[in-house]
Amino acid sequence: MSETKPQKRGEVRIKPLLNGSEQEFIASRRNIVFQTLEKLQIQCSQDEVPNIALLGSGGGQRAMVGLLGSLVQLDKAGLLDCILYLSGVSGSTCGEVRIKHSLNKNEEEFVARRRNTVLQCLQKFKIRCSQNAVPNIALLGSGGGQRAMVGLLGSLVELNKAGLLDCILYLSGISGSTWCMASLYQEPDWSTKLETVKDKIIKRLSGPGVSWVDVLAKLYKYYYGKDLFSLTDIWAVMLVTSYVKEIDERTLTNQWKQQSKDPFPIYAVIDKHCKQREEGDPWFEVSPHEAGYSLTGAFVDASNFGSQFDKGSKKNHQDVFDMLYLQAVCSSTLADEVEIWKWIKDFLLSKMKTASQKREQDLNTTPVDDCYQVLMNLADMNLAVLKGTDPSTLEQSIRTKITDISGGQRQLFCQVEKIKADKTTDKKAAKLVMSQYTMDVCNYFSLELKLSFWPFDLLMSIFKCIAEWTWGRNYNFLHNMTDEAVPTALLQNETRDYIDAGLLNNSPYFSVLRDERDIDVIISLDFSESDPFLTVKETAKTCRKLNIPFPEVSIPSEDEKKPKDFYVFKGKNVPTVIHIPLFNVVNCGGKLTFSSCPE
Repeated sequence: MSETKPQKRGEVRIKPLLNGSEQEFIASRRNIVFQTLEKLQIQCSQDEVPNIALLGSGGGQRAMVGLLGSLVQLDKAGLLDCILYLSGVSGSTCGEVRIKHSLNKNEEEFVARRRNTVLQCLQKFKIRCSQNAVPNIALLGSGGGQRAMVGLLGSLVELNKAGLLDCILYLSGISGSTWCMASLYQEPDWSTKLETVKDKIIKRLSGPGVSWVDVLAKLYKYYYGKDLFSLTDIWAVMLVTSYVKEIDERTLTNQWKQQSKDPFPIYAVIDKHCKQREEGDPWFEVSPHEAGYSLTGAFVDASNFGSQFDKGSKKNHQDVFDMLYLQAVCSSTLADEVEIWKWIKDFLLSKMKTASQKREQDLNTTPVDDCYQVLMNLADMNLAVLKGTDPSTLEQSIRTKITDISGGQRQLFCQVEKIKADKTTDKKAAKLVMSQYTMDVCNYFSLELKLSFWPFDLLMSIFKCIAEWTWGRNYNFLHNMTDEAVPTALLQNETRDYIDAGLLNNSPYFSVLRDERDIDVIISLDFSESDPFLTVKETAKTCRKLNIPFPEVSIPSEDEKKPKDFYVFKGKNVPTVIHIPLFNVVNCGGKLTFSSCPE
């Protein structure tokens, strides 16, 4: 009789039986479980010992810490030795994509707890309703830069004074309102001590700005710390820090771990490609648990937003975006191309040049001054084109400098004669030529002359990003997936660009109009400086097109130029919308003109 050969490594086993080694382990482990049960005075025979499995869900760092804490508590209780199997998905099978029109489980749990708080708040006002009838109320903060930041803070303070803040289930914002939100959620349970938090925020905003040393250090982290760099990274350190007076390196997920008594925050942005091509779902939301497309119902764990995905699975992890970056994504509508080029020319280039000169001895024969003069002229060329003036003198200077730097090598740059020879050339065509010329010069530096020293390499990346107007570029977590529920437009590109939602609608209605959030009342704080009804009218129009329940919006003609301090829009089986424009006849003293209202 032949002896059975042991299975070799590498051989395939197709059989509905346990591996021999696992069988041996189970027999040994069941003895340990049996002894543990006896210590707990649970009587059973050896054959009756239960097979107990402990499962750990996904959830990124939250799941990692949560499972560790659970095991510690089981051990303290003397129950750990009862476990036969311990199974888990990676701390981040949160890396997997969720395509479903439902709330994240963690959000569901929060909503259930928060509704108890809302019920207690309503009872204080002698508003009687059952637990199931508690209204879901969402508060929206519109865009409006620093005006929106301060306006939202003031509005929340007044709600708190009136005892109504605990009625709010969701707090959603775009653009400047997100600056306020980010500041608030730095503080654990901020809604319980809002006066103190308000004073702290005001003190910071009134204080000194972020130092250049810290700005440069943050740029370094952004540039070298991730695969995709865009103008959003520059915007974060250039503009956002100048308003919020800090570099907030906390993450949204970690920030939320400290909260238990505050409304659920939702930051709203849009997908640039969807907006431009009018296809797919442009509305994108970022919450403490997930990031994804609000109307499509496609989400990824917030700790993996920005990581590289293929066919629904994560293949290349990127560090979690911090709150400074998130505020920059949310507020990029304020970007002006002329102002950015001016900032680069008047501030950034001189600062960077000084940093490079300190390292010049390490750069062999690289002529730092000449390199920076080329970039200075290139910035001036772009400004000339944007202003409609002739850039030919600057272009000739660039060619002369690069010839000197390269030792007379031939340069194959885009021809700019189209700009200087024909003044009737339209501005859009001139910008396209200038964009290509900028890319050619930067590529010549990096690819031909191989000039890649810090911070010169950063500057060239910035110039390229401006030339292509690249904002909010991140890996697309839906790349190469096949799911009929997701618009094809969202599946194709490996990257997506996310920008300020104010470029589409200056209020984040669609983050709270998801059917599964079941919102009963929307309070819209509109800090827009132009048409005070545009956001609510555009939302009603889009909702009709997409068959999303929303009340009819009818504005009396006499109110178009002289809006009242609030409006209520309601209907059957639709959320009630309370629209509160900042610029109204009450706030502006009855002499409302949009150009004269205070910022």
